[in-house]
Amino acid sequence: MRVNGELRDLATTVTPTDAVEAVTIDSTDGLNILRHSAAHVLAQAVQTINPEAKLGIGPPVTDGFYYDFDVAEPFTPEDVKALEKAMDRIIRSGQRFVRRVVTDDEARAELADEPYKLELIGIKGAAAQGGDNESVEVGGAELTIYDNVDPKTGETVWKDLCRGPHLPNTRMIGNGYSLTRLAAAYWRGSEKNPQLQRIYGTAWPSKDELRAYQARQEEAAKRDHRKLGAELDLFSFPEEIGSGLPVFHPRGGIIRQEMENYSRKRHTEAGYDFVYSPHITKSNLFETSGHLDWYADGMFPPMHLDEERDADGHVTRQGVDYYLKPMNCPFHNLIFRSSGRSYRDLPMRLFEFGSVYRYEKSGVVHGLTRVRGMTQDDAHIYTTRENMKEELTSTLNFVLQLLADYGLEDYYLELSTKDPKKFVGSDEAWDEATQTLAEVAEASGLELVSDPGGAAFYGPKISVQARDAIGRTWQMSTIQLDFNLPERFDLEYTASDGTRQRPVMIHRALFGSIERFFAVLTEHYAGAFPVWLSPVQVVGIPVAEQYGPYLDEIIARLKAAGVRAEVDNSDDRMQKKIRTHTKAKVPFQLIVGEEDRSNRSVSFRFRDGTQENGVPVDDAVSRIVESIRSRAQVTGQGQI
Repeated sequence: MRVNGELRDLATTVTPTDAVEAVTIDSTDGLNILRHSAAHVLAQAVQTINPEAKLGIGPPVTDGFYYDFDVAEPFTPEDVKALEKAMDRIIRSGQRFVRRVVTDDEARAELADEPYKLELIGIKGAAAQGGDNESVEVGGAELTIYDNVDPKTGETVWKDLCRGPHLPNTRMIGNGYSLTRLAAAYWRGSEKNPQLQRIYGTAWPSKDELRAYQARQEEAAKRDHRKLGAELDLFSFPEEIGSGLPVFHPRGGIIRQEMENYSRKRHTEAGYDFVYSPHITKSNLFETSGHLDWYADGMFPPMHLDEERDADGHVTRQGVDYYLKPMNCPFHNLIFRSSGRSYRDLPMRLFEFGSVYRYEKSGVVHGLTRVRGMTQDDAHIYTTRENMKEELTSTLNFVLQLLADYGLEDYYLELSTKDPKKFVGSDEAWDEATQTLAEVAEASGLELVSDPGGAAFYGPKISVQARDAIGRTWQMSTIQLDFNLPERFDLEYTASDGTRQRPVMIHRALFGSIERFFAVLTEHYAGAFPVWLSPVQVVGIPVAEQYGPYLDEIIARLKAAGVRAEVDNSDDRMQKKIRTHTKAKVPFQLIVGEEDRSNRSVSFRFRDGTQENGVPVDDAVSRIVESIRSRAQVTGQGQI
């Protein structure tokens, strides 16, 4: 239950004046409590089998939970089976989760054999702000231990340092749980700390919901962009280049080029000016912007350059620190500031496909969705305070329309507000910016959810959360309202009354990063891209060698119309050719035999295996060209 706004165990004593709300098992809070309780049972099972295992932390995470352990030997799949059996026994026994408040000294005495728990007790004051889920243990103002109590004997059979709350007893976990995978993880997320063994699991209110989740996971595995990227020869991560630094192959390059070209076209139509900026800069630029104060951990280390020494080794010219840029916005501010601006110049919309570099920890680098080098479709809009709401509205509409053009049409909005410990500027400016963004978001008619404390240090933001074909949510475009960087960079324009005024700055990334958007589209379409994005749009397959010249003529006509088309003149049998190009997810296979050649027609074969025979060549060409022009998704007969 929630008592006076705070989550509490059902065993908590309440008074008539307390405001009490029920927390159901299928709510977000309820699922987190279920999963955290399952994590405790997992840890108990591990120490039942291996009493020497040392405990890390075990928080709930999206769709599941994990627990970290320090063990002499890494866990194996056979260990997982044994652990699930041990968990079943604990769950069936109905042990009660009993909360107990302890002092720091009492906790140290009880957990003397748990070095990682002792470390958490020592950082109790800072753990609430911890970056690696420490708050599940000691995030509150007081320390608590949860005892697992045998309902028959009243004996405490296991205990763990934990903030809680938990389910009333282990039996309520039921049979809707499963251990899912093994991994390694550094203690508290730092590579300087020991590497622990992590066990992931998932838990749901019922077995049916678990099975539905597992089915979604199986489908997600089939759509994994890393797997499809290799199968379709789109991109790779050569070890020689480094972690999180992808290269795009020719077929992936075609998709990326089409994405970028269409985006450029739409931005030109919307009145954006294209700019370019270098990949590195002197440190003082990021000192001015505040990134070195607030974002240094996410930046690559500096390169100390331009220092000169004499023959005796004495410094005759001081060197300067240069940084790879993690953001484009400071460069765009310098472009705005490069000459005098008038209200007539506003809104000024600067757009760049700018490559940026962020030092992501090795443990979080993941395919194209979390990389160290990326290209952002970054725009910065400078406008007057009077027109900022109108500009924000048009920017949001532009973003939603462009996402729909790429096939993402199911989304909601999230409003990220100020982190009270990590922001620049006045509270008044933040309040005005937040209120303006909220009004624009609400006016869109889309669902709006709150993300308290999730804003960047310089301003609040709206993010578009898009759902893909299997219902997963991805954060896509972001729109941030910023009163602070114009102040830090002393940006001004001449108003209509001749006074010097400060512009308002809107940060806007539509793809977020091209790499991540590429990954999302790959998984959304399961590699079967709409025709306009497909690397190869048409393959001609002759039934026999003598029909090759007829197909060459048709393919040449398609190429002249801008279609990416080719003829498969290999020595493979026709059925093997069909299998090859179906596996490559080519939208259209044009199959030609004697009847087609005689009638000046072709046979369409689609990605789902359906076929349409006897289509006149003129009709076939116009239908293919139109499917590209309309950005259609064609998988079967009747869709063109």
